[in-house]
Amino acid sequence: MEQRQKTYAELIPELKDWNRGNGIDVEAWLRCVGSFEHAIAYTHLFWPDFVEHDDCILTSGFTEAGYQAWMQQTRGNRRAVESVINHRHILDLFGDPKLQPTRDQLVYVGRALKEIWSAKLRRDFPTRDITVSFPEGEYSELTDYEITFFQNEHTV
Repeated sequence: MEQRQKTYAELIPELKDWNRGNGIDVEAWLRCVGSFEHAIAYTHLFWPDFVEHDDCILTSGFTEAGYQAWMQQTRGNRRAVESVINHRHILDLFGDPKLQPTRDQLVYVGRALKEIWSAKLRRDFPTRDITVSFPEGEYSELTDYEITFFQNEHTV
């Protein structure tokens, strides 16, 4: 628990600036700056709706035209189609270009999404063998940090 608090303090530098420079914990900070609208929106990211379509598991919101285009481009490789339709660049999840997150912040969010999506996919599709992938390599561009998921049993 103490290590996690340290992590929050490192990943949310603003915490130390509150309380006349004495700092506050993450829960107190959320009470000060959080909103119900943001919390509701984050449920879409952290606990998304997944749907089954043509034996694929996809994030909701995909288009049939996009799905068909990827099926054609990949010659019917459903695993590749799932991988590309379901992928998200961690940096793109937050639109303010002034944010300039650190690698550690991106990795923290990516790891959390990987754990949460894995749990949700196991719950929603208990008979499917699904991999959630979040490679943590040292990338030269922060936009290269991405998460995706796909079923392992798909073949061409």
